[in-house]
Amino acid sequence: MEIKRIGVVGAGSWGTALAVTLSDKGHQVKVWDLDDALLADMERTRENGKYLPGISFGGNLSVVRELEEALKDIEIAVFSVPAQHFRSALTSAKPFLEEETVVVNVAKGIEQKTLLRLSQVAEEVMPGLKYAVLSGPSHAEEVGLGLPTTISVVSRNDEIAHLVQDVFITNRFRVYRGSDVVGVELGGALKNIIALGAGISDGIGFGDNAKAALMTRGLAEITRLGVALG
Repeated sequence: MEIKRIGVVGAGSWGTALAVTLSDKGHQVKVWDLDDALLADMERTRENGKYLPGISFGGNLSVVRELEEALKDIEIAVFSVPAQHFRSALTSAKPFLEEETVVVNVAKGIEQKTLLRLSQVAEEVMPGLKYAVLSGPSHAEEVGLGLPTTISVVSRNDEIAHLVQDVFITNRFRVYRGSDVVGVELGGALKNIIALGAGISDGIGFGDNAKAALMTRGLAEITRLGVALG
């Protein structure tokens, strides 16, 4: 395995879980966040007590206070910020990203003001960016604990997808590779609508039949929309 230098932008639960996974694999990982108080606490305790308590940091994970430091001399930048802040985060990072740096976005969502998928936002901010999406059915706390998880990495460039797959995959974090950026980005965003509907169905006292119908028809609608959008 080739050791990589990786910067993680965003120290929420998911960003932290991925940083721990990557550093435990042997990669050199730097983590930065806008919340300086959070970073100070992470430096002091060597864990993220606010978003991922009980998961200790290994020696390959460092917490840094400046975005420039997080992105200096790295090969892969992992963006783990809320979807509605991805544009501003990437814009702030742009001066520090090298042309060869691979950007891996792990946020799920569609930009509200523009209705753009996040790969489209990335192309607006940095045309020609080496971009991949990492997304799939996963809870951050389970990934942090090393429980078995499967996820997908997709990119229009198979070489980039292959690189990210090799960097992230472990014997407990299975990464599947693909090229359907549109499908993965839409799936990651739209399934939340069905999840909210399922919660509402439970809340008003409907049973498993109604929830199963909602999920099944919801998947059909997501599929139709995905096909229509390419």
